[in-house]
Amino acid sequence: MTRYFLRRMVSLVVSLLVASLVIFAVIEIVPGDPASYMLGLNASEDTVTALRDRLGLDQPVVFRYFDWLGGMLTGDFGQSYTYKVPVSGLVGQRLVVSLPLAIYALVLAVLIAFPSGLVAAARRGRATDAAVMGATQIGIALPNFWFAMLLVLTFALHWQIFPAGGFPGWDDPAAALRALTLPAIALALPQAAILARVLRSALIETLGQDYIRTARAKGLTMARTILRHALRNALIPVLTILGMQFSFLLAGAIIIENVFYLPGLGRLIFQAITQRDLIVVESVVMILVFAVILVTFLVDLAYAAIDPRLRKRT
Repeated sequence: MTRYFLRRMVSLVVSLLVASLVIFAVIEIVPGDPASYMLGLNASEDTVTALRDRLGLDQPVVFRYFDWLGGMLTGDFGQSYTYKVPVSGLVGQRLVVSLPLAIYALVLAVLIAFPSGLVAAARRGRATDAAVMGATQIGIALPNFWFAMLLVLTFALHWQIFPAGGFPGWDDPAAALRALTLPAIALALPQAAILARVLRSALIETLGQDYIRTARAKGLTMARTILRHALRNALIPVLTILGMQFSFLLAGAIIIENVFYLPGLGRLIFQAITQRDLIVVESVVMILVFAVILVTFLVDLAYAAIDPRLRKRT
């Protein structure tokens, strides 16, 4: 297990270095002057020169890259040109919204998908299976922002159970969870539909194995056979989807955060792009890439914990 862990750790570090090079190149080395882009076409030459000096754009490219990389390693992501505050502070303020929202949505997706996938696999080819698969097809087809607006109309404006938008902060945890409930549902349902279909397919494939037929021949019910024997072996593709979904929920909730006016990372990136605050865009994108790679690393470790054969192949 130690060797497997070290191999995955090296892969993580290499992936982060490659990602940092790509992000730095896209933001700072592509044709055009970042300072001129941030200030706009009507900025004076003196203002552009002052910003270039402040951002260190007059330094060689290699020095700028290692300075940026070293700053990230020490937690210094630079200062936002628009907000005049450290980027790390902005990210911290927005992360306390985006991270709980992603976890909340993922928990809801799992709670919906696992029973649905298990029932559909156990009742394969029957009316229950058809109903579950039909519901998941609708969940995949419907855009989550459209479903979010329906939730607002129904539960916020008509029944007034949940707030229509905004975030009150974590001083009142109950109010904060109420504010995150509708966006979490809007994010969770499409992901639950995908996860349920993957789980059903993985279970059906596993249920065709010889050891499953042996367990059934010994008198185990279908439910016990699935829970005791089939589920664990079907979890590897499910874990892959879960890792991808968490990364998407953390980094890809821009539209939902704008629909519900939530001050999260997605809305921060959207605002930074519209305000041409490239320092914020560069740093936040790198943080999100790190989160995606870290989740992938943890999923790989979960693979090895579930299936020891994977540790022997590496």
